[in-house]
Amino acid sequence: MKITRTTQILAASVLGLALAGAGLAGPAAADDDPTGGIDVSVKIEPTTTPGQISMTVADNDGVSLQENGSDATARQFVGTLPTVTVTDTRRPEDIPTGEFWAVVGQSSQFVAADDPAKTIGPEYLGWKPRLLSQSTTGAVAAGEPVSSVIGDGTGAPEVGLEGQELLVSTANSTDEIGTSQVNADLALRTSTDVAAGEYHSTLTLSLFNQS
Repeated sequence: MKITRTTQILAASVLGLALAGAGLAGPAAADDDPTGGIDVSVKIEPTTTPGQISMTVADNDGVSLQENGSDATARQFVGTLPTVTVTDTRRPEDIPTGEFWAVVGQSSQFVAADDPAKTIGPEYLGWKPRLLSQSTTGAVAAGEPVSSVIGDGTGAPEVGLEGQELLVSTANSTDEIGTSQVNADLALRTSTDVAAGEYHSTLTLSLFNQS
């Protein structure tokens, strides 16, 4: 949060009253112009705020998976994760030696809107993370792909997003600071006899910063 402070200087006008009366001497002549301005100055140092590391997700209305790539072994529904941005505004000298950060994701169970008894486990949702920003040092990298428990033929681990899976990370925070952006291709692969319906799940992203 940026806080702006405004310094206000009030200039007070001095009103001279001339009193006329018997026996009163007239005002003495001034050497300088009595209406001359007075220079008022102030030096305001810039406000400094400690750097920090934070994560944001691009504005979105959720991800609607669409069927694409289904075959005889599975029905497949795909979509794209909104852009995730990690911003590190700390100075290298303020970062503890060996510190690193990581963003992980985990899905909840898919539940049918018309019948809570109809569910699809989070292990059926996989992803393929993709680094969108350039890593100048190679220190920031996207996580490895994770497949549904119904394999997609790529050789990726068939565990889905039932547990916390890596989206993006850096091995050492001081190697590269600034802004990193990543998203991921999502793929829900279910059995071919999956019950029809509209299902909803929550994908939770978490930023960890530790040494």
